[in-house]
Formats: sequence, structure tokens, C-alpha cells
Amino acid sequence: MPDSQPSSRDGASTSDRIPRLPTVTAAEPMARLLRETGRLVEVVRTCIGCRQRADRTTLVRIVAVQGPTAVVVTPDRNGTLPGRGAHLHPTNRCLELAVRRKAFGRALRIEGPLDLDALAALIKSPGPSA
Repeated sequence: MPDSQPSSRDGASTSDRIPRLPTVTAAEPMARLLRETGRLVEVVRTCIGCRQRADRTTLVRIVAVQGPTAVVVTPDRNGTLPGRGAHLHPTNRCLELAVRRKAFGRALRIEGPLDLDALAALIKSPGPSA
């Protein structure tokens, strides 16, 4: 006659072999993080210039927009432009590193000449954040 409890080969039931862990709820740390930041997790992106990870709010999102003669690398202050995006610190150093490393083409997955004038103008005079 078969036993009503499942058993393993050595005769011990499976519930005897599984250690019981104390129940820990993650609700309190998540609620605290939500109160402090307004979101459950920090959004982290990598700068294509210096390759440092930073909070999304400290970086400028850029997208490639097809222009009449070249692809225009356009800053996306609101984060709403369609297409593949990349992120860059709004500093001359990171812009120069990204140009030297040819990171725009790789990050945005585009080929050909790039127009960086709009991005360079934003970095030279950032103005108010939108």
C-alpha cells in the first residue's frame, strides 16, 4: 500500500529535507525607497563617453535623427523621442571622449557622417533642464 506522503529514495519525506527559512517581507524596504525617491529602483545608465554608470537624471539622452545630408545626433531632454537612445554626461570631456572613441555610431547603431552641432551647443550652454 503506498504512503500518502511523497518520499525520497532513502525513505525521508521531501518536506523533511527542505530547510524552513524564516519569512522575510521586502515590503518595508521597498516602501521606504518609494517614499524617499518616488520610484522603487534607481534608473542607472552608462555614459558613452567616460563609460561611468550614473543616475539617469544626471545624463543627457541622445537619439539619431535623419537629416538632409547627415544623421543629426539630437539631445532628447524629455526622453520621448522615438528611436534608439544613448546617454552622455553633459560635459566637454565626455563629449570629446565619445567622439574620439567613435562611440556615437556604435551606441546608436548608425553609420555615416554625424552632425554633433546640436549636442555640442547644449553642452556648451546647458540652460534650464526641461
